[in-house]
Amino acid sequence: MTYTPSMDRRPFGKTETLVPVIGQGTWQMERTEASVCVRALQRGIEAGSTHIDTAELYGEGEVETMVGKAISGRRDDVFLVSKIVPSNASKRGTIAACNRSLKRLQTDYLDCYLLHWPGNHPLGDTVGAFEELVEAGKIRSWGVSNFDVKQLEAIVDLAGPGRVACNQVLYHLNERTIEHEIAEVCRTLKVSLVGYSPFGSGKFPTKSSAGWNVLETIADAHNASPRQIALAFLVREPSYFTIPMSTKVKHVKENAAAGAIQLSNREANLLADAFPLGPKRTGVPTL
Repeated sequence: MTYTPSMDRRPFGKTETLVPVIGQGTWQMERTEASVCVRALQRGIEAGSTHIDTAELYGEGEVETMVGKAISGRRDDVFLVSKIVPSNASKRGTIAACNRSLKRLQTDYLDCYLLHWPGNHPLGDTVGAFEELVEAGKIRSWGVSNFDVKQLEAIVDLAGPGRVACNQVLYHLNERTIEHEIAEVCRTLKVSLVGYSPFGSGKFPTKSSAGWNVLETIADAHNASPRQIALAFLVREPSYFTIPMSTKVKHVKENAAAGAIQLSNREANLLADAFPLGPKRTGVPTL
């Protein structure tokens, strides 16, 4: 198998696992023919984007099944993440949901298992189930998604230092409000920040957008596309990762190649000025 040798890899949270900064998301993949999605995921793996993120929610399990087909025969090459919906996250429900995901994914273990967003089940029950799954070898680490500062601090206090591997949040050029507080708290707590929907789910800047000229100029300087520069910007910090989704092989390869782009401090500052942080908000941003 051929990998992109220059893809930047970093420790994921307090784990010792080195994970590529540019992974592959799978949200809404059920809208595309399964064989097309499987091929795109496989080409992405070959290009170095071996961090694959999915969830039981996506297509009601259909997307996990696609991912299982894509990683068949290459499981050891992949850092596989899935997520549990909060309504299933009781202690017993978490274990049952994980087993269902493992079956659909055709694997014996997940590299990381996330609570998709905060819910009504006691966090202590969910954390207890996560730790049981670690003990059983069914997951190697666990984390959260869409947690704000107070929620993240609460689960770290509950679980202890080093247990929460990541917090997955919405993060793109026009939605940078996580930088006000959440990103810094993640750094302090040694929790990796994984940005989802890095192209803004249809809101990526266009030639008529403010900031486009800066984005295009920096892209030209790196012989790259504006989307590649956006990805490079979103992983500019040592604890940042991102998981763009694409069902097109051309775009998957383009995304993976962004993992080799190193922006200068000046370029990063120019982009930050061109796409302002925006006002501080309560909670976490959502689509």
